[in-house]
Amino acid sequence: MIRRHFFLIVAAALLGLLVVGGALKLATAQPKGQGGPGGGAAGRAAAVSQVTVTNRAFIDRIEVLGVAKGRQSVTITSNTTELVTAVRFRDGQRVSQGQVLVELKAGEEDAGLIEAKARLIQAERDHARWKSLADQGIAPRATAEQYQSALETARAGVKAANARKLDRVIRAPFSGVVGLTDVAPGSLISPGSPIVSLDDVAVVRVDFKVPDRYLPVLREGSPIVARPDAYADDAFQGRIALLDSRIDAATRAITARAEFPNPAGRIKPGMLMRVTISHGGRDALAVPEAAVQFEGDQAYVFVIAARGEGQAARKQAIDTGVSQDGFVEIRGGLKVGDRVVADGLNRIQDGQPLRVGGGRPAAAAAAPAAGQTATR
Repeated sequence: MIRRHFFLIVAAALLGLLVVGGALKLATAQPKGQGGPGGGAAGRAAAVSQVTVTNRAFIDRIEVLGVAKGRQSVTITSNTTELVTAVRFRDGQRVSQGQVLVELKAGEEDAGLIEAKARLIQAERDHARWKSLADQGIAPRATAEQYQSALETARAGVKAANARKLDRVIRAPFSGVVGLTDVAPGSLISPGSPIVSLDDVAVVRVDFKVPDRYLPVLREGSPIVARPDAYADDAFQGRIALLDSRIDAATRAITARAEFPNPAGRIKPGMLMRVTISHGGRDALAVPEAAVQFEGDQAYVFVIAARGEGQAARKQAIDTGVSQDGFVEIRGGLKVGDRVVADGLNRIQDGQPLRVGGGRPAAAAAAPAAGQTATR
């Protein structure tokens, strides 16, 4: 019994020592000057960089999507069912207006043209003979007039035969570049069957829709910029060529047509184009996008404020405008000269002490990033 009580007393003494030691450890681990409930993560100074809020130029832009197409584009077809006898182009070749592309079998048409010409020769002889007799008073004038009609009919027959002959020769309706084709000599084509595409890509057109509220800033001839997804770093300069005469009643948008010079042929019909229309500008307060944090619809920054002999983060709600070239427009909540935390916002808490490194004006804190624009 005595031994059991001895072990219980020893165990209680050890437990008491552990409790006292743990309390002393927590008290000594608390940061100096941060005792009590305010300690913990908020008490550790975080190393951050800062930016100074300054004015920056913002350009009002309209950004829309469009699809490129050639100034003239067509799919070459035949208007008759016939065998192909010759293909006079290569895939991807540049062709001239009127150049022969495909020849079709034309045996019957050739024979018909020869026959029509023979009839015309005979009609000319008959007309000349009877006209001479009528002029001499030997033959009736009515007979001469009948042969005059026969001559005109023969001439029309030659034109019709020649047209049927030309239907067997397919020519380029305009200058451009042909695409790929599977048509070869011996192929049987029928009316409407595609032979090859032909595109005039010296100038590229882009049709796009713009909400009607922007109609006052749209002008024919106004300069615009487009960036194809295939060449995201390249900007193509063009102009607004035409505006549609009507506004779509369902979408409340107007269709505009832009034209872009394409001398190197880099823009291909069918490319997705991101069209930007600039329509004015202004100076406004700005901070880099990395300095802004969003919680739902509300935007925040961490302002660097003085606290005692040090500095601390103060969470500040802001009213934002457009995002452009890596910067966010500030409409309210900050003023010129305010210092804000530039990055690493996920490591910062409201009221946390800060160890601030070098600072930069907000206007130079982020490199311009093409394509990071927003419609105003």
